[in-house]
Amino acid sequence: MSLGAVVISGAGSGIGRAMALELAKEGWQCLLLGRREEALKETLAALPGNGHDIACGDVRDRIVMQQIAAGWSGMPIRALVANAGLGGENHYGENDRWDEIISTNLSGTYEFVQAFLPGLKPAPEKPAYILMTSSVLARLGVAGYTAYCASKAGLLGLMRSWAVELAPRNILVNAICPGWVETDMSREGMEGLAEHLGISVEAFHDLAMKSVPLGRMSQPQEIAQLTAYLLKQRSITGQALDINGGSVMNS
Repeated sequence: MSLGAVVISGAGSGIGRAMALELAKEGWQCLLLGRREEALKETLAALPGNGHDIACGDVRDRIVMQQIAAGWSGMPIRALVANAGLGGENHYGENDRWDEIISTNLSGTYEFVQAFLPGLKPAPEKPAYILMTSSVLARLGVAGYTAYCASKAGLLGLMRSWAVELAPRNILVNAICPGWVETDMSREGMEGLAEHLGISVEAFHDLAMKSVPLGRMSQPQEIAQLTAYLLKQRSITGQALDINGGSVMNS
């Protein structure tokens, strides 16, 4: 039995793809949103079940988000997963990535959710859901990551505000805070930080894992399993749930 439709942004790879796979197995109809059509098609081809769909668009573009939402307006949308985001460093100057990262991670989440919010409706006697992918760096500081840390911390404020605002409509709003996860984004981040420190990627990996009490990177499927739980529970809202091997305790 279908649980309804869930719109997942950033669904072409990494955590977003893992989320789609897990939610499709749970019985969700997955509507996949991202900027790269080929990557979305690869995710779509891997999903069990029927009725899934893809749409290409940049979450920063209000008009495009509204157009995609209108195209899926006939779907029984019960959940939004705001997962699209950019990582990496930014440095003040000519090539500063501040605007790019903030506009994607924070403003893009706002535009994505607002475009689909009119069509987000609880099922009979069941809530609807909004879930955001934040980060452990919403709680910690990393040199050179001012935009990323600020954008992910901003998501927690956005989440709490919507949780209060949308509670009367029976819409539950939460965020997850992953740490190091085995994805391309994490690998690229490790490469950049290793280069900055003048050490090998392997040496940086070992150094990074010393700050994680469990001593290991999370797998995308583990993030997806928490996502699946949060999209079926009925009493958690306004919360940021850590899923980062306990690394926040070593801050």
